[in-house]
Amino acid sequence: MTIRVLLADDQALLRATFRILIDSCADMEVVAEASDGAEAVELTRAHHPDIVLMDIRMPGTDGLTATATLCADPDLSATRVLILTTFETEDYVAQALRAGASGFLGKDVTADTLLAGLRTVASGEALLSPGATRSLITRFLMAPAPDTHLASPERLADLTVREREVMALAAEGRSNTEIAEDLTLSPLTVRTHIHRAMTKLNARDRAQLVVIAYQSGLVRAMPPTA
Repeated sequence: MTIRVLLADDQALLRATFRILIDSCADMEVVAEASDGAEAVELTRAHHPDIVLMDIRMPGTDGLTATATLCADPDLSATRVLILTTFETEDYVAQALRAGASGFLGKDVTADTLLAGLRTVASGEALLSPGATRSLITRFLMAPAPDTHLASPERLADLTVREREVMALAAEGRSNTEIAEDLTLSPLTVRTHIHRAMTKLNARDRAQLVVIAYQSGLVRAMPPTA
């Protein structure tokens, strides 16, 4: 199955480079290009890509606003947003995840890492660049965002004990393989529990599941060290 990608970046040369890279893969294709957030929203609604590769800082409507708009649109529930930017600060990562992004990578990634990231997000998994998860969770995700439905502990009532256990470990940044080793389960069983939790909580993907875990109080982050 071909992964359909929409590129959203205000730099035409960068878009052209990404298009050449992505179109060179047998399992991917670029279906449209946008130079700002508003155009990204318009073209996404027109083409329904599997992934929007979104820059954060663009003229007019920025990438975070566009991401929030796309992820709030029920007609685009199958579309994932992967943020790719030079501004890899914890605040931007937190805002991107809260807006509904499925992943976040810096623009200094290698071509292989970018392509692997697109495939990861297309499969429904979350993607955070190395080292971002721990400090991000500690400083931002444990604080409920205003006016969000994600933070209600009552949302966890339908989860089984095992689903909560697996969800908590996933929120700590552990992979399915690592969770399987900790709980003496198979990776496939762990994946099943993750997907059942996502379904019950109406989470778009693993990234949103992490946000829900912290903002609902299922997992509590340690205070930041000096």
